[in-house]
Parts: sequence; structure tokens; C-alpha cells
Amino acid sequence: MKTHSPDHDAVDDITDQWAAVRPDLDTVPMAVFGRIYRLANAMRGKVDKAYAPYGMALGEFDVLATLRRSGAPYTLSPRELTATLMITTGGMTGRLDKLEKAGLLTRSPDPNDRRGLRVTLTERGKELVDQAVGAGLGEQRAALEAALTAEEADQLAGLLRKLLATTV
Repeated sequence: MKTHSPDHDAVDDITDQWAAVRPDLDTVPMAVFGRIYRLANAMRGKVDKAYAPYGMALGEFDVLATLRRSGAPYTLSPRELTATLMITTGGMTGRLDKLEKAGLLTRSPDPNDRRGLRVTLTERGKELVDQAVGAGLGEQRAALEAALTAEEADQLAGLLRKLLATTV
């Protein structure tokens, strides 16, 4: 097994292998997106661990955080939540059921739409998500500070924003 360093990693191993058997391929896209996928998976695990003491995983955090970021009165429709989080309505229903059972949010009839519902963050949910967001950001900050200067992190954020704007 090869040793990996900041100068050579598992993605380099893969692109080197492709270069050996298909030297005609430009593997830069594979190098970029391979690292993005691996980084996202690694950070998802670290952030999930940071949220665990608060009794939630990333999916539940995302719902609570979306409500919190919406501002007072921390209320959205299930449709608004689903669109923001890009998950299916079935997946959203499961998350809402779990969070409501834990007392972190409530569902009530929409006063403007007899068929609609409103989802509202409870005070307990607000306190919990405020604590959890700090823990998750701490993990993310530690990962950035271990590898990048503040200027490099800003530059990377800008480059990823530019790339994302052209792909979605």
C-alpha cells in the first residue's frame, strides 16, 4: 500500500493508473471531483459525530438549521423545507416525524391554506440547533485550519462557488 501525503494522495494513485493505461485522457476533472467527493464524505462523518451528542444526524440538523435560518417565527411549509433541502417528500416526512416526536418542532395547520401545514421550530429545537451548529462549524474550521491559511480558504470557497454556479 502506498503512503499518502499532501503532495500525493489516493486520487493521485487513481489518476496515475489511468495515465499508465490511457495516456490520452485528461484526468484533471477526475482529480478535482474525486477530491471533492472524498472530502465531502470525510467531513460528513466528522460533522455527524459532532451532531451526535445533540441527538441528531446531518439530516435532522439540516431541517432544524433551515427553520432557524428562516428567522422568527422559525416557520416554513413542508414544501419550502423539501425544496431547500432537495429531498423527497417521503424523506422529509420521516425527518419531521422524528423531530416532532423529540419535541424539536411542531406541525400545525396553515391558516392560509386548508390543505397545508406549517412546521415551526420549538424553543428547545432552537437551543439545540444553536449548540449543534457551533459544534459542526468547529469540525469544519479545524479541517480548514489544519491545511489552509485563511486566504487560501477564502480563495477555495470562491473557486468552488464559481464551479458550482456553472454545474447546477
